[in-house]
Amino acid sequence: MRRLSAIRRVCQTFTPCSPRPYKSGFKKLQPPGRQAVGPGTCTLIAGRDASTSGGSAAGTGKSTGAATRFGPWQIGHDTVVRGIIQKSKEEIAALQGACPTFKSVLAIIQAGEDDYMLEVNKKIAAEVGLNIIHICLPSVCSEDEIVDEIIKLNEDSSVHGIFLHLPSVFQTSRVLNSVKKEKDVDGVSDVNFGRLVRGDMNKCFVPPIASAVLELLTKSEASLVGKSVLIAGENGPLEAALQFLIQKSGGVAVSCLWSANNLQSLACDAEVIILTQGKLDHVGPAMTVINCAPTVLSEKPNNQETNHFMDWGVGPLSAALRMQNAVEGSRRWLNGQQYKQWNLRCLKLQPLSPVPSDIEISRSQTPKAVSLLAKEIGLLEDEIEVYGKTKAKVNLSLLERLKEKPNGKYVLVAGITPTPLGEGKSTVTIGLVQALTAHLKLNSFACLRQPSQGPTFGVKGGAAGGGYAQVIPMEEFNLHLTGDIHAITAANNLLAAAIDARILHEATQSDKALYNRLVPSINGVRQFSAVQVARLQKLGIKKSNPDSLTAEEINLFVRLDIDPSTITWQRVVDTNDRFLRKITVGQANTEKGFTRQTQFDIAVASEIMAILALSDGLVDMKQRLGKMVVASNKKGEPVTAEDLGVTGALAVLMKDAIKPTLMQTLEGTPVFVHAGPFANIAHGNSSVLADKIALKVVGEEGFVVTEAGFGADIGMEKFFNIKCRSSGLCPDVVVLVATVRALKMHGGGPNVTAGVPLPKEYTEENLQLAADGCCNLQKQIQIAHIFGVPVVVAVNVFKTDSKTELDLVCQIAKDSGAFDAVPCYHWSRGGKGSIELAEAVRKAAQQQSQFRFLYDLQMPIVEKIRTIAQKIYGAKDIELSPEAQAKLDWYNKQGFGELPVCMAKTHLSLSHQPDKKGVPTGFILPIRTVRASIGAGFIYPLVGTMSTMPGLPTRPCFYDIDLDPETEQITGLF
Repeated sequence: MRRLSAIRRVCQTFTPCSPRPYKSGFKKLQPPGRQAVGPGTCTLIAGRDASTSGGSAAGTGKSTGAATRFGPWQIGHDTVVRGIIQKSKEEIAALQGACPTFKSVLAIIQAGEDDYMLEVNKKIAAEVGLNIIHICLPSVCSEDEIVDEIIKLNEDSSVHGIFLHLPSVFQTSRVLNSVKKEKDVDGVSDVNFGRLVRGDMNKCFVPPIASAVLELLTKSEASLVGKSVLIAGENGPLEAALQFLIQKSGGVAVSCLWSANNLQSLACDAEVIILTQGKLDHVGPAMTVINCAPTVLSEKPNNQETNHFMDWGVGPLSAALRMQNAVEGSRRWLNGQQYKQWNLRCLKLQPLSPVPSDIEISRSQTPKAVSLLAKEIGLLEDEIEVYGKTKAKVNLSLLERLKEKPNGKYVLVAGITPTPLGEGKSTVTIGLVQALTAHLKLNSFACLRQPSQGPTFGVKGGAAGGGYAQVIPMEEFNLHLTGDIHAITAANNLLAAAIDARILHEATQSDKALYNRLVPSINGVRQFSAVQVARLQKLGIKKSNPDSLTAEEINLFVRLDIDPSTITWQRVVDTNDRFLRKITVGQANTEKGFTRQTQFDIAVASEIMAILALSDGLVDMKQRLGKMVVASNKKGEPVTAEDLGVTGALAVLMKDAIKPTLMQTLEGTPVFVHAGPFANIAHGNSSVLADKIALKVVGEEGFVVTEAGFGADIGMEKFFNIKCRSSGLCPDVVVLVATVRALKMHGGGPNVTAGVPLPKEYTEENLQLAADGCCNLQKQIQIAHIFGVPVVVAVNVFKTDSKTELDLVCQIAKDSGAFDAVPCYHWSRGGKGSIELAEAVRKAAQQQSQFRFLYDLQMPIVEKIRTIAQKIYGAKDIELSPEAQAKLDWYNKQGFGELPVCMAKTHLSLSHQPDKKGVPTGFILPIRTVRASIGAGFIYPLVGTMSTMPGLPTRPCFYDIDLDPETEQITGLF
């Protein structure tokens, strides 16, 4: 309110007035409740409106004497109102013509009884073609209740305008400023008034009563230039707007309170008087008086005289102008839904040499507020949910808004078989988008996985990139982010708890006792929940009355009969903990001897994580969650999460996790961080939703760069065969990341071990080792070509690499079929160091992609596994263990044979043996067992001794991670 008062003071032009005698025939203006008597010959225009701008929804008022003597401006005044209505109708028709499903909606919040002008507003709204939501509150309601209703309407994207029809007691600053500025059709909020004063007419709404008064003055006066206008009443939004509009038209506006001592002296000098409060009977002949006070606004005229006031007064005109504002708000909203060109301000980098630590670089850059970043890339205010200053969830409604927009170019970053240290795919991804956007001025979006706490505190460290190609703030990226992994952990373990609890309760209770507990009578009412109705339908029981089930039907309903030996659902934790690889649960006496052996997986290996990454919306995610098979019953039939009745609860836990998180790179370019499945024990890709949203946001000429985990034989193969099948998206380019270090390892170099200094073979030039190791690079290029996608090789440069080695690798890559191969210096230079890569990717994206899948889904599961083993890994054949064969037979019997395959295999070799480097051939790939992720939609063979729970090394990363308790700054993350 203080801010609004300050703005108003700028507009006020109070001029001292010397005492003067009244003009002939002028009568004293009266404050509310008083009346002057005697004849009068003024031009009196009575207004009728009871909005927030005008005042109370209740009141009466009459004007007498010569008030019916209207000026020549009256002729055609009704035509003005009709013209506004007609123009608004045409604009509504045009909006609906451009978007046939669009409906313009105005919400009215009323407190108290109906009055005449409320009906006029509603009738004009209906004639214009607005849809009305009318909220009627009692006159004894509280301010909090009104604000609550306003907030609900603010958040309702289908409402485009809010009209407050309230008594003056509720027209407080809090209430008026609760209305969202885009919906404030009465223009009463501080923000709208500020925009009006600044002249931002395309962003504000002119208060309808103020606009109507100015329209009447323009008609009745030849010109307002130089004329003195007295605004008598209060000091509210209406008076402030009138003052500004009159001064803008060249008049001299003076505002005065009814209670002011100098009111009469100011009135004696005025040529025009505008009343916003009180009653008026007669004034002098030279005066033009417009009365828009609330005391004459609300009652229906009951005689010929007051009909003149209704027909020619402020009320109907302001109502028409209010609807015009509502239509304009609808137009602005609809225009806002259209795709917006980016207006991105990139952040400047000043690279240092030697390159500081990752966390020092991250802290040296001040990130933009995430709300500003969202605005720069065309997101709407209600499409983001801000978490702190630098992170925001993006609502899935964005996909619906941009569904007609063509996609941008789709780029996948994969890699050669890595060393245990990783070869920098995340760093390359970030360097590439920094180069594309900050230097080539092309829209681009990076889509990355959320890192697991396991490697962050284990060996590998974080996954925010490195050097001058990072997501910032890297601490927030690498730690809890927006809590998605925690949500997955909670949902996963809720389901695990439900399985064991159901086994216990079924084993210790009769059918009747189970049924009475599963379907209890509450306050004398017994009914099935929605998930229980779904189970009845699955069982073929077409009954809705719980009391009508037979004993046999009750038995079918309450007995899942889970066979504990078939349970495949494990508990999870987001920590590398080797001692949870096999545990026994149920050892407490309260569990009555129902123990069983089980295990923990790392959280990112949960099927719920895979579902999060593959879902295309809430409906799809909920359906997938319900389909998850957790065990078999004693008849060999699958038991699902839906059978356990937990589907809705899982969806509730995951409802926010399904939204991608928006962050930024060091150069201020946008990044989506969403989902984080490992590539060796899951499908290893970020979410379908993040990719789909980003492809719309970048526009047709933009680029979305996403990363697949580990080598191309693992992450890329799963990206193509699983993720692309699920999303329906086709990639345009593969960027294959290689390092001289990894190639030397594949060429016969000594072992690379995390935490141990590199042998000299890796720090000194050795062309022979690098050339020999290029066999792995050539194999990965061939794998990409199997899928028909052009390949650009990005050689991630380390300071120990020689130019001769880099040139050699690039040349071999080109000779092996790569579209191009370039060295990348983003780690030390930021986006500027990857400009050559960005240019190569842009050119490659212009090639015609011949994308194709590796196998047909109709192939038997065993043949899909064999195809991957032979064509991707280079195996001679596969070998199924008896357990794996039995599982495959069971999955085929259950109808799961047409699902794609997600191999769980070591990432350190093309084979199942981590120490086999280069390009092993002639080996037999052992399939130890097979799992089914039916909700995620794939079969999950485990190769060799692959574990789904990593362990901590002798010296984990956590030794170096610390917190300064005074500054709260984190150290040691990388």
